[in-house]
Order: sequence, then C-alpha cells, then structure tokens
Amino acid sequence: MKNLGNLMKQAQEMQAKMAAMQDQLGALDVTGSAAGGMVRVTLSGKAEARQVRIDPSLIDPSEAGVLEDLLVAAFNDAKGKVEARVAEEMAKITGGLNLPDGFKLPF
Repeated sequence: MKNLGNLMKQAQEMQAKMAAMQDQLGALDVTGSAAGGMVRVTLSGKAEARQVRIDPSLIDPSEAGVLEDLLVAAFNDAKGKVEARVAEEMAKITGGLNLPDGFKLPF
C-alpha cells in the first residue's frame, strides 16, 4: 500500500505541474513566418492565433492566392514551433516517460 500512496502523490504532483505548464503556455507567443519573414503569424502556446503581419509589398489583389498560401505556411510554421515547445515542456514534467502513441498532454 505504501507504493500506491507514493504513486498517487507523484500523480498529484504531475497534475499540478501540468496545470502550471498550461498557464505558462497560454502566456507564450510563438511566431512562424513565410516568404523570408514577409508574412508572420503569432500563436499562443495553445495554438490560438494572436496576430498576423503582412508586408505591404505583398498586398496585391491579383496575388491573393499567393498571399493565402503564405499565410497557411506561416501558420503551420508557428504551429510546429508550438508543438515542439509543448513537447519540451512535457518532457521536463514527465521526466522522459514514454507515453503511448496518440496520447498527447495537456490537450
């Protein structure tokens, strides 16, 4: 029973650390870019869009399709950076614990 008590204590500590990590990630801003930084998208650590910046030289009605593609690329770049940061933070909390495929925390 002593081991079960220790296991429960560790689970509670991990839960508290994960809650703190979620708060930190909510305050985190990560920027992805495309076209050499001419299009930038900033996401929160929870992958919520916060800001889009477009270089004025790209705003040409006849080039709308290119601009749309660049926005998607910048968003995906930022999202990849958020996922990498979340994985780093999770590794700190779980101590390298190998979670099953498809088991993503904290989301």
